[in-house]
Amino acid sequence: MLLIFGFAVFFRTVGEGDFHCPHCGGDRHYRHRVARRWFTLFFLPVIPLTRVGEIVECATCRNRFNLGALRLPTVQEMQAALPVAMRAATVIVLGAGDSADSGARGRAVEAVRGYGETDFDDDALQSDLENPPHNVEDPIATAGAQLTTEAREWFLAQTVRIALADGALSDAERQALRMVAGWLGLTPAHAFGVIATTEGAARE
Repeated sequence: MLLIFGFAVFFRTVGEGDFHCPHCGGDRHYRHRVARRWFTLFFLPVIPLTRVGEIVECATCRNRFNLGALRLPTVQEMQAALPVAMRAATVIVLGAGDSADSGARGRAVEAVRGYGETDFDDDALQSDLENPPHNVEDPIATAGAQLTTEAREWFLAQTVRIALADGALSDAERQALRMVAGWLGLTPAHAFGVIATTEGAARE
């Protein structure tokens, strides 16, 4: 009898979920798959051998990526992270200035709404100021890791405008803005440029 044997690689799905597909450019469903080499007999897998690797396969375009693709935030995650980050930033900036100033508060509410939390109002802002998050750094750093350089600059500029709404920047407000910039992932020199540019525009 003729025996046909050999070796082949087969994939097994070990998990599923949603991710941002680098090829499709949008949120897609994925399969987390593990590749293993098998000894085959009559082209059928008989004996499992070594694991070859792991991949993420897009259910839409069928392209395969390494597991690092799962670290890319989905659009939904990004939309959820940005207003939370801005709320944390407003607590820091308003706390360093005049948190009772109506202009600064209005600018803060406007900034949070601009990032998608359209029902955010002065009452919600007051609640944030009275009960600040335990760690304001994490939400800002999480958002910063997901943003392009230009988007980080815009985020910081928004917080500068909040600080400027009650008058010229104080030393405490500048320090708060530098902290926000650092958590966003901007260098001190980069932060200085954004702050100075936004100040200059406000004077015009």
